[in-house]
Amino acid sequence: MDWRRINAISGQIVDSALRVHSALGPGLLESAYRACLAYELRTREMTVFEEVPLPVMYESQRLEIGYRIDLLVENLVVVEVKSVAEIAPIHKAQLLSYLKLSGRPLGLLLNFNVVLMKNGIVRMRNG
Repeated sequence: MDWRRINAISGQIVDSALRVHSALGPGLLESAYRACLAYELRTREMTVFEEVPLPVMYESQRLEIGYRIDLLVENLVVVEVKSVAEIAPIHKAQLLSYLKLSGRPLGLLLNFNVVLMKNGIVRMRNG
């Protein structure tokens, strides 16, 4: 696992989130922040997939239950975008579950409904 590369990607995501938050401020829907963040990352020549289906494997069965990763960056970092009053334990549990189901090493939970974006960032590792 190349953690230097993963950390560099994570840094670009956080920098992009700060830029989007600075331009838009808090109070918009998650979909607006997700679209703008994806655009910002693409301007940095990063590979970004939006609304990535995430199946659940159960007893060798692939079940399409409707889970979706908000953004998958460089096929390594899972990004969940929120616009909520505060990050709740269920949001962290969701990100951790997505990391486990996807097998990705790192996830970022980004809550844009904050005065200072740095207070809306949660970083989680798989394992």
